[in-house]
Amino acid sequence: MIDRLIKTILILLLIFTPVAFGSMELWAVTVMEFGILAMIALYAGGRMFSRREALREPLSAADASVDPQNKIIGPYFIPILLLAIFLSLILFQMIPLPPALLKILSPKTYELRQQLAFPFEGAGAGYWPISLFPYATKVEFFKWAALIGLFIFLLRWEGFGKGLKGMAPYLVTILMVGVAESLYGIFEFFSGHRHILHIHAPNLVNSVTGTFINPNYFAGYLLMVIPLSIGYLFAREAEQEFYYRGWRHRFTSLDGKTLLMWFGVIVMILALIFSASRMGIACLLLSFGAITLLFKDPHGERRLSRMLIFILALAVIWAAWLGLDAVIGRFLSVADDFKLRPMIWKSTFQILKDFPFLGTGLGTFVQIFPIYWTFHIEGIVTHAENDFLQLASEAGLLGASILLATSVYFVVKTFSNPYSAAFSPGKYIATGGFVSILGLMLFSLMERNMQVPANAFLFTFIWFMAYTKSSNNN
Repeated sequence: MIDRLIKTILILLLIFTPVAFGSMELWAVTVMEFGILAMIALYAGGRMFSRREALREPLSAADASVDPQNKIIGPYFIPILLLAIFLSLILFQMIPLPPALLKILSPKTYELRQQLAFPFEGAGAGYWPISLFPYATKVEFFKWAALIGLFIFLLRWEGFGKGLKGMAPYLVTILMVGVAESLYGIFEFFSGHRHILHIHAPNLVNSVTGTFINPNYFAGYLLMVIPLSIGYLFAREAEQEFYYRGWRHRFTSLDGKTLLMWFGVIVMILALIFSASRMGIACLLLSFGAITLLFKDPHGERRLSRMLIFILALAVIWAAWLGLDAVIGRFLSVADDFKLRPMIWKSTFQILKDFPFLGTGLGTFVQIFPIYWTFHIEGIVTHAENDFLQLASEAGLLGASILLATSVYFVVKTFSNPYSAAFSPGKYIATGGFVSILGLMLFSLMERNMQVPANAFLFTFIWFMAYTKSSNNN
């Protein structure tokens, strides 16, 4: 019963996080965090109950020889340790420090505290934290702690079952949400209704956005869903152990459910194209190229390129038939945006230069950037147009290096086993997930995407699947 409750909460979060405006509002982030906390609490309660039951029964020699902590201490120890160190660093940013120590650790923070008298809460007189705005850091800390807790919980939880069947409900949910978001966004844009759920937003819905408030956030979400969905479809085919005699035989042998799923993939590609996200479209093409090169026939050496190229070509032809004027117009205006981004990056680099080691505090970019503003722009700059650069400015090179080391370890672990000619279902899911992760990370070099809670939640879940499936290949 506990596993069923956890599965239900996880599926509901996979649906809720993108639908609730990408969970950009604080209330939506809070719901996500409480959902993750509920799963962890249910799991912990179930473990305590099972241990009490186990104490009443004698253990066999085989059961007694198995250490229940081996699963988390063994293969997952290094990434968990690195993530724990990162969270400890963010906690340290919020601890009030004596001025003498603060001056040594972050001279620029000490200088700004002296000159501008930044307010903060919960500290004694004369004690200042590294974070210039501890409340903003606290909000970000809870979000990061929830996502890291989700990752560790998923590694520890055994409720997924075995093989493709255990992952199918979650993969189907992700595919269905991606298709529903795409169909809704296409309807709102082409019908002229121009709403995002109950909000009339004609100035925001200038392209397909789904329920996200920004087309780039929506494109980033689809950029993860599409490769993962393709991996799932090929995994289903590999599990059937049926040999296809050419691509014509493949298409004529597809069942109705598979055809419907492939149609959903085409719809998502169409929606991503009409999101008019230039970097999103470029990353989509690169993702398809990577999948085409990495995927292999489950029964031999032949590459599965024709089918993927056909699917992409069909979506592009459909988009051209509907009209690509808005998309082409966005690409023609690329020069104007590329004038702004380097100026934002230059100012962010200056922040990093002044706070190199420990940063300004996670989540403080909006408050700190106006101090380094060197150009004129209407409105405010809420992000650095580069997730990694912004993270380095907020968490310092130390925090960025910790997460970089975690990512490198993940990549090495994913491809530690040589790719054989025959792909297992788990290998397809792991490869599709890996391409999803790389696609979003590449997208994040030019846009804010990993800071969007819905995308960060899905990113964490896909990371877990790719990491574990690459290890067991089932």
